[in-house]
Amino acid sequence: MSEQKRLFLVDAYALIFRGYYAFIKNPRINSKGEDTSAIMGFMNSLLDVIKRERPDHLAVCFDKGGSADRVEMFEAYKANRDETPEGIKTAVPYIYEILKAMHIPIMVKEGYEADDVIGTLAKKAEKEGYKTFMVTPDKDFAQLVSENIFMYRPVFGGGYETWGIPEVQKKFEVTDPLQVIDYLGMMGDASDNIPGLPGVGEKTAKKFLAAYGSMENLFANTHELKGKMKEKVEANQELGLLSKQLATIMLDVPVEFDAKDFEMSEPDIPKVTEIFQELEFRRLIDNFIKTFSTETPTVTPTKTASVTTETKATPKEAENAGAGQFSLFGGDPNSAEASTETNAFVRKTAESTSHFYQSVAPGMATKLFIKNLMNQSSVCFDTETTGLNPLTAELVGISFSWEVGKGFYIPFPEEKEEAQAIIEELRCFFEAENIQKIGQNLKYDIKVLAKYKVQVKGPLFDTMLAHYLINPDMRHNMDVLAETYLNYTPISITELLGKKGKNQLSLRDVPLEKQTEYAVEDADITLQLKEHFEKELGEANTQKLFDAIEVPLLRVLAAMELEGINLDVAFLNSLSEDLNNDIKSLEAKIYEVAGEEFNIASPKQLGIILFEKLKLVDKPKKTKTGQYKTGEDILSALAKEHEIIRNILEYRGLTKLKSTYVDALPLQVDAVTGRVHTDYMQTVAATGRLSSNNPNLQNIPIRTERGRQVRKAFIPRSEEYTLLAADYSQIELRIIAALSKEETMIEAFKNGEDIHASTASKVFGVPIEEVTREQRSNAKTVNFGIIYGVSAFGLSNQTDLSRGEAKELIDTYYETYPKLKQYMSTQVDFARDHGYVKTVLDRRRYLKDIHSRNAMVRSAAERNAVNAPIQGSAADIIKIAMINIYNKLEAGNYKTKMLLQVHDELVFDVYKPELEEMTKLIKTEMENAFTLDVPLDVEVDTGLNWLEAH
Repeated sequence: MSEQKRLFLVDAYALIFRGYYAFIKNPRINSKGEDTSAIMGFMNSLLDVIKRERPDHLAVCFDKGGSADRVEMFEAYKANRDETPEGIKTAVPYIYEILKAMHIPIMVKEGYEADDVIGTLAKKAEKEGYKTFMVTPDKDFAQLVSENIFMYRPVFGGGYETWGIPEVQKKFEVTDPLQVIDYLGMMGDASDNIPGLPGVGEKTAKKFLAAYGSMENLFANTHELKGKMKEKVEANQELGLLSKQLATIMLDVPVEFDAKDFEMSEPDIPKVTEIFQELEFRRLIDNFIKTFSTETPTVTPTKTASVTTETKATPKEAENAGAGQFSLFGGDPNSAEASTETNAFVRKTAESTSHFYQSVAPGMATKLFIKNLMNQSSVCFDTETTGLNPLTAELVGISFSWEVGKGFYIPFPEEKEEAQAIIEELRCFFEAENIQKIGQNLKYDIKVLAKYKVQVKGPLFDTMLAHYLINPDMRHNMDVLAETYLNYTPISITELLGKKGKNQLSLRDVPLEKQTEYAVEDADITLQLKEHFEKELGEANTQKLFDAIEVPLLRVLAAMELEGINLDVAFLNSLSEDLNNDIKSLEAKIYEVAGEEFNIASPKQLGIILFEKLKLVDKPKKTKTGQYKTGEDILSALAKEHEIIRNILEYRGLTKLKSTYVDALPLQVDAVTGRVHTDYMQTVAATGRLSSNNPNLQNIPIRTERGRQVRKAFIPRSEEYTLLAADYSQIELRIIAALSKEETMIEAFKNGEDIHASTASKVFGVPIEEVTREQRSNAKTVNFGIIYGVSAFGLSNQTDLSRGEAKELIDTYYETYPKLKQYMSTQVDFARDHGYVKTVLDRRRYLKDIHSRNAMVRSAAERNAVNAPIQGSAADIIKIAMINIYNKLEAGNYKTKMLLQVHDELVFDVYKPELEEMTKLIKTEMENAFTLDVPLDVEVDTGLNWLEAH
């Protein structure tokens, strides 16, 4: 007797949404800026089902137009659903195309949900002797389960579970799966907006079903209920029956089950491959081809350290492996070349993957290891330390890997002299110019090793930087990259050390065997990522940017961070006292107008004072919780009209300045160096700009007098030095003039004119010498605002112009500079065609929302299409200048050091005897970092502190 045929019906949208949200923290964005997460997630799941189960018959079922019957019954049905994410809307046409190329039937019926289509087909197939598996995580399908109909549910964390009658009985505490309809009707369903019976939750619904068996029986016996529950159930019988009807999956959709149409057949491999190539699913192509391969999988031994185990196929896999049409895996699942995108929910780990990690003993073993190490051309290394601050962290060990799946670990003793002795043995490797060093966030390792007086020389490959250039909008930490590109979950540091707190272990407390596994895995995974990213850098056309800018800059930033800057703590303490007095004075003024004392920092109390007691606004805006909105944007709009608002904004500014900088900076002075060491992040801003952290020295407010005073606290290292600040003058305007080829603006810059006065002269139609201060100020606001897509409303808020006057000024501005307007339009068109824009050095900014149907979201992407190349080009140019200046300072063995980068400004500790030479060198290098049609201009100044130098 032949085995019973099996039909798999896939709930398309359930798996599409699941796939989309599986990648929500790390969306898959291709070079066109398209969010392909939903397609990737869905295809991973579909191929996984095919590989695991090898179904005889398969179909994918979609919704179309919602359920007309249910909406007719209950107008609010599913009315609370959020709008479908853009990434899912754009994914569905591609999924349709892929399924057609795979010769998989698409079942859809206008006015019906996929649930109803699946239910109808499942019952029809059952009558024809088929076993049907409904592939969905949706619990509603449990009502359809019978002897021949099953739920095949993806499980969080990996794999699937099959629900037959026993599983449904246990899960819902029912005797018959049909009672699931009563259960859903009683409980209601918030996601579908099915009301249910008020006050009835999961426990109560199960209790009622156990006692009465159905909703109708419950209503027939309400006399047995007590109190408010009795009242609620009796008062809502009609609602309950409606809810049951809404929860019932329809079994009479006009669709037919013709077994021949549902048979699994060979896909059009070239066509599917073509679609995947268009979507840039390189590894998914391998997975797809292996899924439909005719090869039989082999079973291979897995080596972990010195222990050998045998990997065995499960009974189901063994059964399927020799059974014809296509294989389960089509290759070695443990191979490093195996697909990294096999399943969004099942990942490899150290336990399931073949590897050989070994610790190296001191003495002869270390000498032999180093001999082997020095014969390599490229090595990945990773330092393990006692903490995250490289200035204070001590080495616990260093791992090395130059062959996938293999690596070595050298542990370090706590005793400093012994640790230094081991580093001395390894110095030859780190300072070898001919060996490429690979790492993840190499800047950290370079800074740690600098404490041990070791330089990392030779070519570098940083996987974090490489991925930043390939996909700037994603996160770049190693765990995320491993899971995304290698389908591998590394050993967790929490798993190794325990949760944070007093009981957390130090890495030194961990047994050597576990240290080795954890540390070498990092080096091994980073090596594998490097092999992926090397190819992708070329494909994204960012190899040159990586080699010429980001990697050399890594060394520059490491040197700047190690150097730090001197801080006048006594001055900050004095400034803190002054701020205290200013804050108290403002408090008194605010309390006087308010007529009472209150917590100014409390949005709730502030809102009540401003909008209930003082009634500053007729219809004040509120948050979802009913609290008055008192954010910066709300108060700024009222500042012109109300002194109390101006005082509150100033109060907020001063309290933030005091807590964030004046009181915090002295606490961040390093105990050993006596200096402040910021950390520059290369991989945060998608535009290419650097960001400063711990402390953030780029956000010190300079528009207020008190804010500027903070810069006064940054001073030279000694009396032999002076601070020098070099600042690009209006670099973004110069870049937009050059890129747009706007001759009028280019000429103004070439002639050394004041660009804001020149713009005012042209826009307001007056000679440049007659331009008023107000006209220049308005022209300046437009000049800078245009880059950020300023609107008439925005310009009006930033100036004293009315909205009509602001619109007229913007229109006149574009008439004066027509090529600027044309350039902006061209940039948006380029973004629409390619999904990204680029800087003068081909740095890409991907704009996944450029085709969004949401006008606000699309407008933001269009503004970025104009702004990103300008901001990004400015970032690229100052990076080139930093690299060139650093190289000159190193080559000349100068005592002058580069200390800070703050957007368009560089700050130096200049040795006074070198001042004249340095002034010329810095200005020349910055102005000649990149050649544009507009000359770059750099203003240089010096002083006894940063404020004076600026």
